[in-house]
Amino acid sequence: MKLIISSVSGEPIYEQIKNQIRSAIMSGELTAGEALPSLRKLAKELRVSVLTVTRAYNELADEGLVENVQGKGTFVMERGNELMKERARERIMNKLREVSIEAKAADISLLDLLGMFEKAYREQS
Repeated sequence: MKLIISSVSGEPIYEQIKNQIRSAIMSGELTAGEALPSLRKLAKELRVSVLTVTRAYNELADEGLVENVQGKGTFVMERGNELMKERARERIMNKLREVSIEAKAADISLLDLLGMFEKAYREQS
């Protein structure tokens, strides 16, 4: 897994790390039980603070994507675990709320919105 950090993207570095690791887990590039690089190793490799990597790893653990094992490291959890699913539901619901606000502001009907969602969902298959 190769992480690419941009200092000009406007997105916080810990978010960039977190999002790229999340994508690698969800795509299967990182598999269940696989160890992530140590905090110090990744911080040195990316030339960022250990605290930055720690925050990214802790937020991934809060989402149920990884597990921090004291003295051993951080490991990818099973993709189907319940905590991961619940956190994904929360993130998705928040995004759907934002989309709903925009749709109402643009006077897009619920039926049209559902059709748009279905099309977007099917495009991912």
